[in-house]
Amino acid sequence: MTTKLPKGALSLKQFLLRQEVLKLYKDIFRTLRKVPDAKTRKELEEWTKNDFRNNQHHTDIVTIKSMLHYGRKSLKDLQRSLSLSDG
Repeated sequence: MTTKLPKGALSLKQFLLRQEVLKLYKDIFRTLRKVPDAKTRKELEEWTKNDFRNNQHHTDIVTIKSMLHYGRKSLKDLQRSLSLSDG
């Protein structure tokens, strides 16, 4: 049995990984809203956009998972830093 998927269609693993990347992207921007200094917030937003844009060409699942792990760790560090500055 052959599938009738278009040539550019994502596999299930790729699709799920893409969803994880999009979730991380949204979570980062939600967290950046909490940065009190507008200039710093804008710089972090631009850095985030550029970083995701510069890495969108990666297709290797292991590489993407590694970048996701690093991104989640960086997000947790930022959240921790913001919570410390509140208190």
